[in-house]
Amino acid sequence: MYRQGLWDARKPRRFRSAVLILLAAAGLLSSGCTDSSRKEETPYSAYLFTYFLGNDPGEEAIRYALSWDGYHYRALKGNKPIISSERISSSGGVRDPHILRGADGKFYMTVTDLYVPEQGWSNFAMVMMKSDDLVNWTSSIVNIPETFPEEFGDVDRVWAPQTIYDPESERYMLYWSMRSGDGPDIIYYAFANDDFTGLATVPQQLYFSPTNDATIDGDIVFHDGKYHLFFKTEGSGKGIKKAVSKNLTGDYVLQDKYLHQTDKAVEGSAVFKLIGSDKYILMYDVYMDGKYQFTESDDLANFSVIDGEISMDFHPRHGSVLPITSAEAEALQKQWGPVEAAVISSESPDIKKGNLTIDAAEGTLYLPVKPGTDLSRLDPKFKLVTEFSLSPEGPRDFSSGAVSYTLSRSGLADKTYKVTAEVDGNPVLDGYYADPEIIYSERDKKYYMYPTSDGFYRWSGTYFETFSSSDLIHWENEGTILDLKADVSWADRNAWAPAGIEKVVDGRDGEDKKYKYFYYFTAAQKIGVAVADDPAGPFTDSGRPLIDFKPDGVTGGQEIDPDVFLDPVSGKSYLYWGNGYLAVAELNDDMVSIARDSIKVLTPDDTFREGAEVFYRNGTYYILWSENDTRSEDYRVRYAMADSPTGPLRIPENNLVIAKKPELGIYGTGHNSVVKVPGEDRWHIVYHRFNRPNGIAMGESAGYHREVCIDVLEFNDDGTIKPVIPTLQGLAGSSTPADDKG
Repeated sequence: MYRQGLWDARKPRRFRSAVLILLAAAGLLSSGCTDSSRKEETPYSAYLFTYFLGNDPGEEAIRYALSWDGYHYRALKGNKPIISSERISSSGGVRDPHILRGADGKFYMTVTDLYVPEQGWSNFAMVMMKSDDLVNWTSSIVNIPETFPEEFGDVDRVWAPQTIYDPESERYMLYWSMRSGDGPDIIYYAFANDDFTGLATVPQQLYFSPTNDATIDGDIVFHDGKYHLFFKTEGSGKGIKKAVSKNLTGDYVLQDKYLHQTDKAVEGSAVFKLIGSDKYILMYDVYMDGKYQFTESDDLANFSVIDGEISMDFHPRHGSVLPITSAEAEALQKQWGPVEAAVISSESPDIKKGNLTIDAAEGTLYLPVKPGTDLSRLDPKFKLVTEFSLSPEGPRDFSSGAVSYTLSRSGLADKTYKVTAEVDGNPVLDGYYADPEIIYSERDKKYYMYPTSDGFYRWSGTYFETFSSSDLIHWENEGTILDLKADVSWADRNAWAPAGIEKVVDGRDGEDKKYKYFYYFTAAQKIGVAVADDPAGPFTDSGRPLIDFKPDGVTGGQEIDPDVFLDPVSGKSYLYWGNGYLAVAELNDDMVSIARDSIKVLTPDDTFREGAEVFYRNGTYYILWSENDTRSEDYRVRYAMADSPTGPLRIPENNLVIAKKPELGIYGTGHNSVVKVPGEDRWHIVYHRFNRPNGIAMGESAGYHREVCIDVLEFNDDGTIKPVIPTLQGLAGSSTPADDKG
């Protein structure tokens, strides 16, 4: 389970290419694996994944997902809890669900009883649950200090309980980690009572660390006559290791080798065996990046990453996987479906794989097609889960409407899907990106996009990329232009919300102008500046933060989200910044320092959160900002007007620029920039939104999985901004795309 303290951070970041989903009637389950490795006939054909979402209110609850093959998962019940945390827990939250099929055919689940928003990382209880059908559960709370006051009265952490059946004693054994006083977290075990409502024995230490370091998140697998205890180490090293014993309740010998296949922080490992195979899956929570990593092994000693084969339409935290039967999967589907997951991706380069949209109830699938694609000869190249087939195959004419496809699997009734395809310009970048800044380069006669690299848990990205375009529709990735770990000496984390500007530094009156490019960026909640001779970089950091202080009179907020503005009237350059407040200062001629005596606080009103954007049109200065938290579906943009770059500000009565459009599945529209087509009074707004269609079901992770969009920005006769309706088509559906006018 995630152990770091609550952090009042703000913004989420990066999008990875997503494997997606059509569907076919069925279900999957996952669970802690306790079976022998002998290959044998099995009644199971699907997998159930139990998981929770995160640390925010409403996210610490048990959720289900199903899979046919152990690789491709789809959430049940719309990614909502299958049972009320408030009803079963003492804290109001539960996490780290582990599910087991018992020797008696019943199902057993254990969860951590913890509500992080109120308790932080201290808790005292676990919840034991039992079910006949995976739908209806009975539960009981086990408070360790109250149950064992003499032995464990000072326990302040009771984490990640799991259950395994002991064939020798014919009892169910629970094991979990606890901390007492100033000691390390230790994995203990105890046997359950006969009705699985409490503990029948006093907890005993299960694993003894040779270094006495903390160990948490235990997961036991029986393989080749031995018990393999996987766990997370803490202290002198952190990661997934295992210890092995012939005895379930002790004598575990450490196999001193890290088994996780990443240099990122991990926790919550779980192992399950693929149905009808000798292969095991070791999965774990890469919690700082907000994603899971899946690895594969046939000996539980050597693991290889298989992330490219995995897809989910949700973002889990610390869960477990259980093999289930077709009947059990169908019952779950009937209860919380429809869930079908057969078409898991498209291999066509013409389709935006991360934005495929399916409605199983209606039997429809929407293909967002990249601009320039011929819809009359589109081959979706669907990628299917094993044992499913889809017909027809090959190119089809989608230009006149929906095309019918039949999804088939032996033993199941065929299902027909109406598949439509349309050209969607949004998102404009492939992948997860956010906080887009855009400039037009007079030198190159091209647009350059400077976004935050997104897709990292708690916005933990450490590098910046740039993209170029001649028409605002087709974008080319120019690569990494600044890497905090390699290029910046004063910060190595939280690469956020950049801004850029092109400046003529020589030859102003001649034809051979010399240009410099200045790149303002957030790192570790400070603002830096880097310089380059080319808008595509690479950029060289100035060597120190430009803004690492609060303006006089400001006590809260963060020093983030810079915006740079060249005033066409005065020729002066200004830097704007702030989260929770808006500040402005005049930049000195070197563009890498500010005139301290010019700092002014401009906070418009209490809707101001972050993400200032400033531009000038027809004698008016416009200052835009984002309202609410970027993890909120109501993240949106407002604006003010002024007669100078430093105010005073006038806020129009209706100052909403862009907001969500639920009927199109568009949410979290904010942190924008604005660009003008050179030589014309045509303007565009560049902003990020939640990933569509999956973001709205991701919980707080939606704010770490954002994508960049562009739409037309228009003005009323009095200069006020017309509310922007966010679109799927973007400029690809516009009759006046931003052609190169240079």
